[in-house]
Amino acid sequence: MSRLNRRSVLLGSAAAAIGVNAAASPAWAAPDWSVEVVRSTMARYTSSSLGGWGYTRGLYLYGQYLVFKRTGNQSYFTYIKSWVDRFVDGSGNISNSFNNLDSMRSAQLLPILHRETGQQRYKTAADKLRNRFNSYPRTSDGGMFHATSKVGQLWADGVYMAQPFIADYAKQYNQTYGFDESTRNMVAYFTHLKATNGLLYHAYDADGSESWAPDPDRHSAYHWARAIGWFGMAACDILEVLPADHPRRQALIDIIKHLATGYQRFQDPATGRWWQVVDRGTTSGNWLETSASAMYTFMLSRGVERGYLDPAYKAVASKGYQGVLAKISLGSDNRTNLRDISEGTNVGNLSYYFGRKRNTNDFHGLGAFLIMNEQLTRTGG
Repeated sequence: MSRLNRRSVLLGSAAAAIGVNAAASPAWAAPDWSVEVVRSTMARYTSSSLGGWGYTRGLYLYGQYLVFKRTGNQSYFTYIKSWVDRFVDGSGNISNSFNNLDSMRSAQLLPILHRETGQQRYKTAADKLRNRFNSYPRTSDGGMFHATSKVGQLWADGVYMAQPFIADYAKQYNQTYGFDESTRNMVAYFTHLKATNGLLYHAYDADGSESWAPDPDRHSAYHWARAIGWFGMAACDILEVLPADHPRRQALIDIIKHLATGYQRFQDPATGRWWQVVDRGTTSGNWLETSASAMYTFMLSRGVERGYLDPAYKAVASKGYQGVLAKISLGSDNRTNLRDISEGTNVGNLSYYFGRKRNTNDFHGLGAFLIMNEQLTRTGG
């Protein structure tokens, strides 16, 4: 029996001894899964061995920052700072060239570190990314290319990598450009990727030259789960800092409403999770994917909390939450294992999506889990 399972038994016995119904008081028995994920990840990796300046590490560490803000455990923040300091020197120099949106996600930690420490070097480094947008290529309607090498391509994944940073930078440094830019991108992407079933297509190619974009509307053919999850989380994060009177605020709320209808429609009734290709739950080879399920759960819960969505969606979020929690457990080493997380994924056909590796403790999933769990912990599940 693991340490936590023994602790749960002991706490349950103590509850019974004093006349408390442990089943009615789940806090007696349930681990703080955010704390356990952070503890386990920090035990597996030092800040030096965690990995390079990639979006998955930035995603995870943002989730760890949320846990730090709730718990006040300074070691969590020290770990984040130590990782960033591998790439940002004392003068604020950062070597990354930022030629794709994926390379931008970790930069959201820079304004956070500037807020928390007051050290100018993090603002200097954040400025480099902000200035990169002055020349970063876009489609004619303002959508940032997924990468400078992918001319005219908009991938639903990409909005989360850059747009929350742009909006957060605008809020922190009082630069209204970022509010206009981030919402313009969200609307441009949504216009090209929106599907009538409440979902999004994975990608769009402006000239239709890609093999995956034969559709007259130049979008790809399938609804890959995590790409759609990134999009919903980006809308929520931007709305957190967007001025109440911004002219595109309602457009972002409408995006959340659109996605909520799709999430509700295609949620697996048995598990509460969502499929790797969201609308193909009955197709052989499809599988239930954990990172997207966490992302969808987060968006639904935040949408209800902020009044963007009807309160009835809380039940959809609660079912999703229980479904994701069913995929986490403690191993024999007393460390968490989060299962069935899709590896990094490009645009592809149905067999390609179905054939993606189903990883355990992949950072796509760990980061999404922390963001979801902090939201649902705060709102009571």
